[in-house]
Amino acid sequence: MKITSFSFFLLIVTVLISCNSKEKKDNYKEVSYQAVNNKDTAVLAIKISDKRFYGRYEISYYGVGKDSGDVRGDIKGNTLTGDFHYISNGGSWKRIPLALLKKDSKLILGNGVVGTYMNLPCFIQGTLNYNDPKFVFEETGR
Repeated sequence: MKITSFSFFLLIVTVLISCNSKEKKDNYKEVSYQAVNNKDTAVLAIKISDKRFYGRYEISYYGVGKDSGDVRGDIKGNTLTGDFHYISNGGSWKRIPLALLKKDSKLILGNGVVGTYMNLPCFIQGTLNYNDPKFVFEETGR
């Protein structure tokens, strides 16, 4: 009986230590953004640290439907790069690359030619740009 109790205690301690060894979520700041393009709107609610970000992203297409899902990625300088994993208009799951350029207090959505690397979507090198963005996000102050 004592060996079982000790094994259970050891398992609990191991789980607690491994859960606390990951990057601390306290270092993340929560920021909400919104963008409008004609009648389409996008909402981006992310938690951001110095090196990483994650959160929710929703694009509402006027009169058609919406794409809704999760974003995650890395931050290098003033650029946030990662992916958007979402359900397209209530259909199937999709994953596309995401690039955002931070300029002042705004985020500019990048665009480019999409390819795959190791079965993950990415922008083909040299094609990513921030000219004529579909969305320019502004902080909402929420």
